[in-house]
Amino acid sequence: MKVSGGMMALLVICLAGAGATGYWVGAKRAESQTYAAAPAAVERSVLYYRNPMGLPDTSPVPKKDSMGMDYLPVYADDKAMPGIVRIDLDKLQKLGVRTEPVVSRQLARTVHAVGRFLPDERRIVTVTTKFEGYIERLLVNATGQAVARGQALMEVYSPELVSAQEEYLVARTGQSALEDGTEESVAGVEQLAESALRRLRNWDISDAQLQRLQRDGKATRTLTLHAAEGGVVLEKAALQGMRFMPGDPLLQIADLRTVWLIVDVFEQDLDQVQIGQPASIRVDAYPEREFGGEVAYIYPTLSPETRAVQVRIEMDNSEGLFKPDLFASVELSAGDAQVAAQGTVLAVPESAVIDSGRRQVVLVKRAEGLFEPREVRLGLRANGYVEVLDGVSEGDEVVVRGNFLIDAESNLQSALDSFGGHGAHGEAAPDEKEPEPSDDHSKH
Repeated sequence: MKVSGGMMALLVICLAGAGATGYWVGAKRAESQTYAAAPAAVERSVLYYRNPMGLPDTSPVPKKDSMGMDYLPVYADDKAMPGIVRIDLDKLQKLGVRTEPVVSRQLARTVHAVGRFLPDERRIVTVTTKFEGYIERLLVNATGQAVARGQALMEVYSPELVSAQEEYLVARTGQSALEDGTEESVAGVEQLAESALRRLRNWDISDAQLQRLQRDGKATRTLTLHAAEGGVVLEKAALQGMRFMPGDPLLQIADLRTVWLIVDVFEQDLDQVQIGQPASIRVDAYPEREFGGEVAYIYPTLSPETRAVQVRIEMDNSEGLFKPDLFASVELSAGDAQVAAQGTVLAVPESAVIDSGRRQVVLVKRAEGLFEPREVRLGLRANGYVEVLDGVSEGDEVVVRGNFLIDAESNLQSALDSFGGHGAHGEAAPDEKEPEPSDDHSKH
């Protein structure tokens, strides 16, 4: 059948219309499917904007601080979990936050203290006399000079000493002359001789000098004083030609083969120190060496100025390394028995504790990006760890690095409301309700 040109044009128009209708229907169907697959974006409600540096300053509208930093929004859904700090994961990475589990451990506490070397008080000798006199010749005349036991120190002259010697010699001569005398006269002369000899002994005249007096029968003008013990002259008051009185200290001699290390231990560490405890000692004069010792005595008094108790460590000084008044650094470590007696305790690194002065808080990780501040009660500290008496359980993960940055980031304001309505450092938390918009803002 022959189709006319008009019919052909009408047919093309109908087909084009049908195709357009099908295309429109398919597009609408695809569009509806696309809208159904893509969920609508949820708009978060902003309560207020807070200072980016954690300062207690809020704003109802976006603003910048004095350094040009944008104030951070606080959303309504952040309040869904009271007592929880929420930090974005990307911020956690920037802050370098690291956590560590709470575990039970033995805290072997080490007490660090400073000490000073002093002479052994039991080995100090003072050279003095019990009579008045003059120093005729000074044989040991320098501080720090070493002397041996029995070494001559000085020659002294004393009128009293010469008189006592002459009395003894006269009494002894009388004994010889009165051998045939009466019994009473002989007894009287013997008593006089014995009295003179006793007086010389009471003046600490040595037996050798008395024997020489008896042997020679002649009084000596001077008397030689000898060292009762060997050592080093620490103090020298004696001068050649000077006059001295009974009891005047002329020389002070100390045997330094054994010295004392007197250590100041603060009162809070005193319970960790006991007699027999080993000590590790370092002296700045010998940085390459470490010396050992042990606690020999704990003094019974406390210094009110330093709030410290002195502890004595007795040191062998046969090498002569330890000079009086030399300082030393001392570490007193708890012994195995002491550590075993303390047992294991729950402990966290000291870096995990945020100490505001009035209380101590740790951040416990609840989930990725969620942290719970917990107030803790602390106990013993040792080697970078601190005992936790209350507030956490074994296995809890606490923030040990970046916790202060988290504190600054969140200001811990809403999270610490459960601890009494205070901020991270005792400041009042900002108002939780949505701030009223300003007049200028409401006009827009």
